[in-house]
Amino acid sequence: MNKRRSRPNWFRIILLSLLVLAAAYINRFIVAEIEPLGVPSPTPTISAETLISEAQSLYQQGKLIPAISAYRQAIVSEPDNPATHITLARMLVFAGQYEEAQTSAEDALLLNPDNSMAFAVRAWALSFQGEYLEAETDIKRALELDPNNALAHAYYVEILIDSYYSGLGSFDGVEKAIEESRVAQALAPDLLETHRARGYVLEATGNYEDAIREYEAAIAINPNIADLYLAMGRNYRILGIYDQAVDAFTRADALNPEDPNPDLLLSRTYATIGEYGKAMQFAESAVTNDPADTNLRGNLGVMYYRNAYWPEAVKELSYVVKGGLSEDGHEMEFINLAPGSPRVAEYYFTYGLALSRLDQCGDALQIAQLIVSRIPADELAVENANEITNRCQENLNAPPATPEAGATEAAESTPEATPTPSP
Repeated sequence: MNKRRSRPNWFRIILLSLLVLAAAYINRFIVAEIEPLGVPSPTPTISAETLISEAQSLYQQGKLIPAISAYRQAIVSEPDNPATHITLARMLVFAGQYEEAQTSAEDALLLNPDNSMAFAVRAWALSFQGEYLEAETDIKRALELDPNNALAHAYYVEILIDSYYSGLGSFDGVEKAIEESRVAQALAPDLLETHRARGYVLEATGNYEDAIREYEAAIAINPNIADLYLAMGRNYRILGIYDQAVDAFTRADALNPEDPNPDLLLSRTYATIGEYGKAMQFAESAVTNDPADTNLRGNLGVMYYRNAYWPEAVKELSYVVKGGLSEDGHEMEFINLAPGSPRVAEYYFTYGLALSRLDQCGDALQIAQLIVSRIPADELAVENANEITNRCQENLNAPPATPEAGATEAAESTPEATPTPSP
């Protein structure tokens, strides 16, 4: 029954004890200092206040896109501040990003459904998208919440004027806009938007020199907003001061090179003074910036025609008359010919003239008949429709030279009614 007891192996016991102590040391003092794989190392957090301050500085320097980026970072840092969403929305409107501006204003309204400025900026963004009735509802709500909101009064001016231009508003709306511009002046005479709104209503009522002074006052507050130069250039162009109009549009183009409007207005201005080569170049730049805009295609077609590029003119102007898929893959919507649209009338009769130049008189005569039947009161358009008919009659007797053989000479020698430039 006696069992012999084995002697303990002290060497093994000591070795195991040392291993346990080593493992405990590594787990406590070494592994704790090693960063886990896939987890980013901590970086200093920039406060929302710092980002907002940086964004405001960028805006004053005219760096609109970097300012917008900084405001968006501030929102990530502090998403529950409606004021930041509103300021971002205002910057997005200045940058021409109207849908994004609307979304930012709506984010502010989610945080504070009774925020007067959020309603005002959303109304402003909606008006640029042609949603005038909805915009007017929002701006009235903004003024109910805060009757002394100077920005809301200034935005209301633009909404009323644009609604009138679109045909939805009456001239009473213009009278209301005049009143609203004066209220904005009384509340905040030194605000950029106040000068901008006052300039807009003066422009709409034909007081172009006074409008220029208001736009200049706005530019003195911030000289880096492209839209102000566009507005000032429009008024110089109407007054026939073409060199200053070109300077203003060029500055607008430099500040916002992705916007097709400065290129479009430069194109029309150069065409007005007979510099058709430059007019064509800027028309091409406008289409490059927004190739899906049928109006820009129509303008390019007119400039091609003025430079005797008749096949190219027919191609571009066909998008206005017929719509269809462009060669670069954009679905174009046709523009209906109706009274009160002299620019569209110009596209149609230029299309007919270009077709007659190419001896495609079957299509050209249809355009001439369409013009006479739909806009008989437009003397310029009817005169050009008659020119289309006369040229096609001449083609029956003596077919014209091909565009490659004598386009420029024919363009210079044939008398045509020249469209009066519209602002």
